[in-house]
Amino acid sequence: MTDQPDDAFDDDSDDDSDDALDDAGAPDDARPVFRLGYVPGATPGRWARTWRDRLPDVRLDLVQVDAADAPAALAGRRVDGAILRLPVDGDLLHAIPLYTELPVVAVSRDHLLAATTEDEVVTADDVADDVVWLPADDVLYPGGEAVPGRAPEPYDDGTGALVEPERPASAADAVALVATGAGVTVLPMSLARLHHRKDVTYRVLDGGPGAPVGLAWLVEGLPQDVRELVEEMIGIVRGRTVNSSRGRGARDRDEAAPARGAAGGRASGRGDGERRPRGPGGRTPHPRGGRPGRGRPRGGRGKR
Repeated sequence: MTDQPDDAFDDDSDDDSDDALDDAGAPDDARPVFRLGYVPGATPGRWARTWRDRLPDVRLDLVQVDAADAPAALAGRRVDGAILRLPVDGDLLHAIPLYTELPVVAVSRDHLLAATTEDEVVTADDVADDVVWLPADDVLYPGGEAVPGRAPEPYDDGTGALVEPERPASAADAVALVATGAGVTVLPMSLARLHHRKDVTYRVLDGGPGAPVGLAWLVEGLPQDVRELVEEMIGIVRGRTVNSSRGRGARDRDEAAPARGAAGGRASGRGDGERRPRGPGGRTPHPRGGRPGRGRPRGGRGKR
């Protein structure tokens, strides 16, 4: 597994456009379809562009799925493969790691940490006195690991009763709550970018948990043609060239090889395995009648 590449979640307009992300054709498009799911924050545009260039005869449909719903989307065949958050159930899904996202602390623009430069990192000690709001769809602390800062405390609802504060339902809700100055939140960098607001900024949390991302597909239940397309997507995300020994390209090349060999035999006037006739003494006659290894025959004709 590698650290998050600089362009893993770039936010240029090309990756966010429908053209870059999807290859959906007209309603009567008769091409076979490969459906690739992706969780919020992931921007598979660069891989989609490679797919479109490499497999123009197969339409790529990109389907956004919630992080918690991605395994069910694969199991229900709503998607054929998915870029999702790891780990996954190994009995249900195969998965290959792609990169690990950095954790960030999102704060309001009025927070002291907002005065730091964007390339500075913060530590758990920097937010030790802050209330940290983790969203219900949190992916950084799923196992109950220690969360930096203070947990939200019960509050008086005006009747004298103490009420337990509810967790924000989503990362977007957590960022909106942070914007009010009520505390901070910790998110994978891609989600902080996805839910960017002018009144909120973020800094990398040094020593915080990473958020691994991978490509997953079903262990069982995929038809052979879909498995071949999954292999193509694996090759693309891993950076294999079009001439890789795996995938449909290699299979088509192998199938075409005998035809090319047969065509070559016909063009030379000989069948496969047929040798050029030898002259007296076992020597192979020069095609123009000259001696082997010599230049142009004297007088325009070779010795007989």
